[in-house]
Amino acid sequence: MTETRTYSLLGGKIAFISGAGRGIGAAAARLFAKEGAKVVLAARTETQLKAVAEQVRAEGGVADCVRCDLADPASVQAAIDRVLELHGRLDLAFNNGATGTPPVPLDQVPLADFDRLYEVNLRGPWLAMAAEVKAMRASGGGAIVNTSSIGSFGANPALPVYGAAKRALNSLTESAAVAYGPEGIRVNAIAPGTTMTEMIRQWEAASPGLLDQLAQTTPLGRAADPAEIAEAAAWLLSDRASYVTGAVLRVDGGARV
Repeated sequence: MTETRTYSLLGGKIAFISGAGRGIGAAAARLFAKEGAKVVLAARTETQLKAVAEQVRAEGGVADCVRCDLADPASVQAAIDRVLELHGRLDLAFNNGATGTPPVPLDQVPLADFDRLYEVNLRGPWLAMAAEVKAMRASGGGAIVNTSSIGSFGANPALPVYGAAKRALNSLTESAAVAYGPEGIRVNAIAPGTTMTEMIRQWEAASPGLLDQLAQTTPLGRAADPAEIAEAAAWLLSDRASYVTGAVLRVDGGARV
C-alpha cells in the first residue's frame, strides 16, 4: 500500500493580509486559506473584501474581514486589534496594500500624489509592522512579508515617487529583520515584476503599449498572474523559509530594471 500525506504550508497559522480586496492580496487570501491558515482580510473597499472572504469560505477556508485605510494610523491599529479579538494571536502578516499614480516624470508629480504615496506605501506598512511586531511578540514570534517592487532597485523615471517609497520599504524591511530576529520574528519582502493587477492596467491605459514593452524586457516573456506572486509570499511566511529574514525576493520573471 502507498501512504498519501497532505502537507499544508501554513497549517494552523493566523494570517493578516492588507490590500486583500483584489489582485495579489485577493490571490494571497485564497492561497493562504487553502494552505491551512485562518485569514483576516483588510482593505478600504468593503464590498470587495466581503466577496473575497465569501470565496474563501465557499472553498472551505476560514476568513474574516476588516475595513482598513493604510493612510489612517487608527485604522491600521484597529485592524490588528481585530485579528487579536478574533483569534487571540497573530502569526503571519502580508503587508500588501498600496496605491499608485499615473506614470509621469518627477517634476510633474502633484504634491497630493506624493503625500498619498508616502502615507499609503511607506508610512502604512511602517504602522502595520509596528502593530504586528507587538502582537507577534506577545505570542513568541511570527513572520512578516511586505510587498515592494522591482521598481525599487534602480532609477524609476516614470514612477519616481512610487519607486522611492518602495526602496524605503526595502530598508524598513531589512532594519526590522535585524531588530526583531532575536525575538523570533522574521521580516522579508517580495519585489514583484509586471503583474496583472488593476494598478498595471491603469498604467497601461495611461501609456498604451506598456505591457508589451515590459514583456519584451522580461526573459519569461509575460506578466505574472497575481497567484504566482502570492506563492512567493506564502513560502516566505511559512516555516519552510525559517532561516530567511531580511531578504527582498525578486519575483519578476527574470526582468532587470
